[in-house]
Amino acid sequence: MKVNQLILLSATAFLTSIPWVLNYPSAHAVSPADTSTESSPVVAQNRSPAATLSGSFMAAEHPTTGTARIVTENGRRYLVLDSAFRTSNQGPDLHVILDPAEKPPQMYQDPSRYVNLGKLQKFNGEQRYPIPAAINLANFKSVAIWCRMANATFGYAPLGGSASSARTQAK
Repeated sequence: MKVNQLILLSATAFLTSIPWVLNYPSAHAVSPADTSTESSPVVAQNRSPAATLSGSFMAAEHPTTGTARIVTENGRRYLVLDSAFRTSNQGPDLHVILDPAEKPPQMYQDPSRYVNLGKLQKFNGEQRYPIPAAINLANFKSVAIWCRMANATFGYAPLGGSASSARTQAK
């Protein structure tokens, strides 16, 4: 019986690896066009994103540091947390939200008050969150790191400035 299970397990492992092996050369092949040193129009258009708003994080329930910037890239808006971003890993359900107040509340009573951009991707380092086109950024004054399970604001960054001041802050 154990021999049959071993054979079945080996056959399953072999069959599940076939699609990966068959796709490997095409997925990783480098064509001569990829090695060209000439600039392509796509590369020429890939400029630095234009920052419109930015702010530095402040602690609320937990120490939170770094900078939040709202940038526009190829007609889409993103919230970018910089490489210096750091918050506590004590929250089981952290989210990134836009809030209408410069200083968000410690706890939220009304879920229609904020816009949830999604779960925090990681506790530190650079990360990006798309901002839906329907969101009017003029209605929001801060970005907050919020624990949905505990209903606690970990930290927040008041948003201000313009593209020129955001570039000055980044230097």
